[in-house]
Amino acid sequence: MVLTMAELSNISTIKELLLKNGVSLSKSLGQNFLINPSVCPRMAEQCGSEATNDASGVLEIGPGIGVLTKELAKSFKKVVAIELDSRLPKILAQTLAEFSNFKLIQGDVLKLDLKRILAEEFADCSRVFICANLPYYITSPIIMAVLEQRLPVEALTVMVQKEAAERICARVGTRACGAVTLAVHYYAEPKLLFNVSRGSFMPAPNVDSAVIRLDIRKAPPFELKDEKMFFSLIKAGFGQRRKTLLNSLSAGTGMAKQELEKAFAACDIKGSSRAEELSLEQFASLANFLYMGD
Repeated sequence: MVLTMAELSNISTIKELLLKNGVSLSKSLGQNFLINPSVCPRMAEQCGSEATNDASGVLEIGPGIGVLTKELAKSFKKVVAIELDSRLPKILAQTLAEFSNFKLIQGDVLKLDLKRILAEEFADCSRVFICANLPYYITSPIIMAVLEQRLPVEALTVMVQKEAAERICARVGTRACGAVTLAVHYYAEPKLLFNVSRGSFMPAPNVDSAVIRLDIRKAPPFELKDEKMFFSLIKAGFGQRRKTLLNSLSAGTGMAKQELEKAFAACDIKGSSRAEELSLEQFASLANFLYMGD
């Protein structure tokens, strides 16, 4: 069954495809299928930018019925997709039958050994990217899982809720940033590519979406004595962001205010500062000073 982008984005075609295969939309999996034919070509093109049409590969998370997958398969040497829903492989076998460079792995991306998959599946690819249209409820866990594992990929391009996209891509040190902003900026350089209206999906969600690209850093932006300490301070600082950083860190980490005041002074940080006002470097300095009681 060779279906065009227009057909795979057509509501009637999608409904017929699902009906023939005995599949209904799953609310628990946050399934919303794209019906805007202009989105996937743009997403596939910007997923690897100048890397398309060379010896590059892409790992897709959550292919659905294959509308984005089809565009990726046209542009990349190899596409490997991970799908959680065990009902969808039979549909993907139909919609992607024309592509010999596509492989499907059925499973939970948060439980699979992604480093092993990348090593085995993309051994003959010079560059590897990740692309995903994620359900809103699982966005942050998957993004952070990819970043924290330091996978050998160049970039992660993902469609997420617009509000989440703006928070992730916010400038560090502004009111728009949050704990996830700092975490993402530590591992990557994020960029908001384009917005996607809620009417681009079936069924239409209650919010708009956006496509972002995270270009993975080859090395951390600064040296940390202990990453765990660094991220614990960020989590505590933003856990009670209305409080001053001194109070939120004391409450969130259990450290004595006197100890924290000493660290603040050494790192030239005002006690009245709030977490959103600090740069990544300031959090790093604070973590390094506090590590092992420096």
